[in-house]
Amino acid sequence: MLKHLIHTAERQRQHPALIDAAGIHSYGTLLSRSRTVAARLLQNTEDLDGARIGLLCTPGLDYVAGQWGIWMAGGVVVPLSPQHPSAEWHSALESAEAGALVADSAHAPGSAETARELDLRCVASGEAPALDPGPLPEIRANRPAIMLFTSGTTSRPKGVVTSHETIEAQVRSLVEAWEWSARDRILHVLPLHHIHGVINVLGCALYAGACCEFMPFDEARVWRRLGSGDVSLFMAVPTIYRRLLRWWDVAEDAERSDLRAGLHAVRLMVSGSAALPVSVLEAWRERTGHTLLERYGMTEIGMALSNPLHGERVPGSVGTPLPGVDVRVVDERGAACPEGAPGEIQVRGATVFQEYWGAPEATRSAFDNGWFRTGDVAVVRDGVYRILGRASVDIIKTGGYKVSALEIEEVFREHADIVDLAVVGLPDEEWGERVTAVVVPRDGTEVVLEPLREWGRTRLAAYKLPSLLVVRAELPRNAMGKVNKPELIRSLAPHSDRATKL
Repeated sequence: MLKHLIHTAERQRQHPALIDAAGIHSYGTLLSRSRTVAARLLQNTEDLDGARIGLLCTPGLDYVAGQWGIWMAGGVVVPLSPQHPSAEWHSALESAEAGALVADSAHAPGSAETARELDLRCVASGEAPALDPGPLPEIRANRPAIMLFTSGTTSRPKGVVTSHETIEAQVRSLVEAWEWSARDRILHVLPLHHIHGVINVLGCALYAGACCEFMPFDEARVWRRLGSGDVSLFMAVPTIYRRLLRWWDVAEDAERSDLRAGLHAVRLMVSGSAALPVSVLEAWRERTGHTLLERYGMTEIGMALSNPLHGERVPGSVGTPLPGVDVRVVDERGAACPEGAPGEIQVRGATVFQEYWGAPEATRSAFDNGWFRTGDVAVVRDGVYRILGRASVDIIKTGGYKVSALEIEEVFREHADIVDLAVVGLPDEEWGERVTAVVVPRDGTEVVLEPLREWGRTRLAAYKLPSLLVVRAELPRNAMGKVNKPELIRSLAPHSDRATKL
């Protein structure tokens, strides 16, 4: 990966690579700043030799120069979120057994304190006189490159170690499928400690020699950039698309008309990291003329499935396997599932991660004869995959039936009085698990169980209808907008007697 990035940057040194709050930065500037970071990290050593290095920077030039500089010096990048409290930085660095921390000036006080607590060297990624790192180590393709932590929605976060060659395989698959080129400019509003922002957006853009424009998320600013005619790609999570739709619906007609004209320059809009409700896809298409492309992936495997760049995008589906990725669906015995039967998605190929850091047993148990066990359940019809949910929290076993929580959520999101909801299974002596709807009502409305069930009867089989109802002001979510269902279930279990029951 690094060799290709450097080659691309050398070939087009004057081409804009990054845009951030400080301005436009060329590939030549990025190379120079990266080599300075590498020189600071190496000091009198020849090679970091796989040392884990924390990276704490605001999205922009400092972050990317830090990432490339760590790689040039032979280190493994451990991205940290500027939005997280210092306790989470401390935990991640300690888990990774980090050897140093690269930080920008905006995070100097907090990073310095964290570095002191862990006895780490703190290295600045910001602007300074260029330093000559001297001869840089050879970075072999199979060297570890990055450690990203799983979201923690199903268990304690694990450090996922991915090599340079694996990152390159993940990126090349998307560059081919989504036809990236040096002419592209992508608007980047996602965090840089998750695979969506690091690989799908930043990694693909720089691999293709394109330009990546960073912007903190703000509905009005994002819409105006998307409608400017300058942006060709945009990727976000469903929560962001919902927020953008709410802004659009209260905007002035004249502004919406101006934005629609500029949106013709955007050739691709992608949604991922959480299930995209069909209602959001349809609302987005109605307002903008763009059909969002939904795909499927995870930290351990990169992206595995995608709706097509050209051709029909099936609402509620995640498409077909991406180039270079093998995907299968198997039952509980490991046998291939027939068409239309639910089973676990398993993935193998060059895009799959190396190991969970410091957890050899967890790494071994994650594989089935070379196939990574995703824990996600899907059905396949005519070669197209539809995700039913996580085997552990989204598949509810009630009265002998296996029910998809995501299917039920999709239906009840259409209810006029529901702003947000999650469907989970709560333990029950008679039913095994009871289908439980946790809803956030629209302001000024009341959601009641029996009318809710009555509304759903024409849309779902009776055994799929919620038999428990809990009303909440909000749902717990992680940084990528996914509902943290294990946390939600833990919070509900002691109080399930207070739920509205059938």
